[in-house]
Amino acid sequence: MPPGGSLRPALLVGGVVAALVFLCLLSIAVGTLTIPPAQVVRTVFGDPPSQTVEDVIWSVRVPRTALGLATGAALGLSGALMQALTRNPLADPGILGVSAGAAFAIVVAVAVFGIGSLYGYVWFAFAGAFVASVVVFLLGRLGRSGATPVKLALAGVAVTSLLSSLTSAVVLTDPDALNRFRFWSAGSLSGRDGDVVLDILPFLAVGTVLAIACAPALNSLALGDDVAASLGRRLGLVRLQGVAAVVLLTGAAVAVIGPVVFLGLVVPHLARILAQRAGLGPDHRWLLPISAALAPCLLLTADILGRVVNRPIEIQAGVLVAFVGGPFFIAMVRRRKLAEV
Repeated sequence: MPPGGSLRPALLVGGVVAALVFLCLLSIAVGTLTIPPAQVVRTVFGDPPSQTVEDVIWSVRVPRTALGLATGAALGLSGALMQALTRNPLADPGILGVSAGAAFAIVVAVAVFGIGSLYGYVWFAFAGAFVASVVVFLLGRLGRSGATPVKLALAGVAVTSLLSSLTSAVVLTDPDALNRFRFWSAGSLSGRDGDVVLDILPFLAVGTVLAIACAPALNSLALGDDVAASLGRRLGLVRLQGVAAVVLLTGAAVAVIGPVVFLGLVVPHLARILAQRAGLGPDHRWLLPISAALAPCLLLTADILGRVVNRPIEIQAGVLVAFVGGPFFIAMVRRRKLAEV
């Protein structure tokens, strides 16, 4: 290890990849039926010990794990992107109302328009996420000080509360929507098959490409709008591209697993800490991929713990992520200057 306790970039990448592989193996092994890791490896390589084990792994555990990888990466990446675009360390799709907007639009699609397929209501999720993000930003800009981090966070909390109330009003008038919403709103990886993962992959792929392509411009934007413009960055185009990426990533993830809050808040800060220790600095060409890799680690860990802490009843992954993220958010707010409000 280099002097000062810093980590080599290769060690950082290797550690994150190793953690992901280990958690994927654990996610496939742990559940109502506990499968030894050796049997998991045998089944993955085409030598299952029994038909039951093969069915559980390929029909239930692998799709669930793949969904955690895909949606976790999407939410972590969108959180890092939002924090960079707004220069707000409190930004997160859940806190700034983006997830709540997508959730409300999905409930309207189900209850009002009778849409039940993912490809039907995912478009509503995109529209709801976009409208909510615009409203929060406009509210956060009110006042002399402009869109400060704490004002944006407060605007996001207000919009989220309003949309949550409207969502409750809609589902209480529609039993079918209520049945769908009760389980989905907690944020869960269970109950989905492999086709769902394939359905959202095109949206996540486009969102990821847009987000990663923003990375060089985000480094310039971190120096301030004037400096970024002097470096030749087209700020309006950069922000439009970033918003499109956030809407695609968050809308697709929320449509499938529900509004998991705080994941996009906590992970980018962890990514910055690791990047600093690896000597990479605040370079978004590294921060965005690291956030996309760390977020599935946290989501899969929450999902695994939810299966074992209260057996045989599962605790939804979104609940455990919020249990970690809530105190973190409070600590972050306390560090901000409340005089900015």
